[in-house]
Amino acid sequence: MYMTQGLHRGLQQHPDKEAVCFEGKNLTYRELGTRVARLAGALQQLGVERGERVAFLSFNSARYIEYYMAVPWAGAVLNPVNYRWSAGEILYSLDDCATTVLIVDDPFVETAQKMARKCASLRQLIYAGDGETPPGMLNYETLIAQTEPVEDAYRHGDDLAGIFYTGGTTGVPKGVMLSHTNLISSSCNQGLLRTVDSEMRTLHVMPMFHLACFASIVGVFVNGATHVALRSYDPQAMLECVSRDRATHVLLAPTMIQMALEWLERNPEHAAAFDLGHIRSLRYGASPMTPTLLNRTRAAFPNCDFGQGYGMTELAPVATLLTAEDHSEAAMKSGKMYSVGRPVPLVELKIVDAEDREVPRGTVGEIVVRGPNVMLGYWNKPEATTEALRGGWMHTGDGGYMDADGYLFLVDRLKDMIISGGENIYSAEVEKALAGCPVVGQCAVIGVPHEKWGESVHAVIVLKPGASATLESIQSHCRELIAGYKIPRSVDFVDALPMTSVGKIAKNELRARYRKPTPVTA
Repeated sequence: MYMTQGLHRGLQQHPDKEAVCFEGKNLTYRELGTRVARLAGALQQLGVERGERVAFLSFNSARYIEYYMAVPWAGAVLNPVNYRWSAGEILYSLDDCATTVLIVDDPFVETAQKMARKCASLRQLIYAGDGETPPGMLNYETLIAQTEPVEDAYRHGDDLAGIFYTGGTTGVPKGVMLSHTNLISSSCNQGLLRTVDSEMRTLHVMPMFHLACFASIVGVFVNGATHVALRSYDPQAMLECVSRDRATHVLLAPTMIQMALEWLERNPEHAAAFDLGHIRSLRYGASPMTPTLLNRTRAAFPNCDFGQGYGMTELAPVATLLTAEDHSEAAMKSGKMYSVGRPVPLVELKIVDAEDREVPRGTVGEIVVRGPNVMLGYWNKPEATTEALRGGWMHTGDGGYMDADGYLFLVDRLKDMIISGGENIYSAEVEKALAGCPVVGQCAVIGVPHEKWGESVHAVIVLKPGASATLESIQSHCRELIAGYKIPRSVDFVDALPMTSVGKIAKNELRARYRKPTPVTA
């Protein structure tokens, strides 16, 4: 298995088919293949050797897709950079894996220049913007125009394909090493659960530096389909892109879906002009979708089926899928829709206790995974690698249980579990209760220090527009749904919750805000 396999197949089978659609510009597979081979040649001429790291710091673009193919074509290793990080975090990721070349677009020129002064391994900056090339940088388009195409290096199998840095929510970011087999097998795992569809037009609106979007890009190549790219997420821009460029498949976080629905509701006169009926598949991740949101989404996208994946960067990234059939009315009634589905075909998954012994069905424990999608390890972190991969299984750090039918139900990140007065409280359970409150728009639950109980349940809530609530009214709502010791003991009403780049609530930021112990109360 190798990263560029889908591109080679496209060049052979349908060279004149549209491969990329971005901001009114289109590339056929033939044109894309030529540009990829030329960019790979340019990297080699710049001295990039087999296995060296090449980084990209940019919003979404057609050039980002070219980078994802050209770097392995040149025999090098990908290092996509999280543009939402601080300069210090970006510098760490470049330094940590000794990146030699950094490609940037317009918004990140100043950041790249800072990196060049501080990163010892960084030899060359390439400007992939549309303006005048900054001093000290080479121009992306000029390199492609002036370089002859080269043959694919055909790195494959267990060769390192990319280093994808985790978000650093539990400390220093870790560089997850993923092989060609990891990435392609993960894409094939998902494809085995649906019909291969070369006519699909997949909209990439999640940040391309994130592995979820990258996996979607790989899947498009494997299927010989068409990429539709949007520079960054904006609900109106996304809806316009879906309508204009006739996207058929899209991956979104539930928060993105909610923002799009709210825009449609606020702008009915514009919404009527959009053609959203050709969206056939909407996959979501990062957090569950409530039945209410699912039903609203079905009304807006009437011809669409739904899927949800569970995974993490270390799993390249998918371990389970909740299929379209699992979003039926029957699945809602049975509770299956509240799961994250079953393991994908080439993946083994089990629930274990603290001694790595498998626990009975219905018992909460740690989710561990084994299969060709599991990472090679963490870059330069042998001890962390050994701990995570002990016994040949990836220990996810997520708590969950499996039902009698093999469906996986997430309970919480183990580190998010609240221990109050000796009782284990899963924040996800409390959040589910809060989400059913008519006035709650978004919510997050964390444990805060308590002088008597060790930790206390604290809720941070964004109310729906025009709504009001008190601690007492929130507690009254929860009292009907969860045990008394799980009910929030304190609450903050805020305008917005801190979010990660893929729409997850950044609980590490919330915990940092509420470090002061809660006084003992009667």
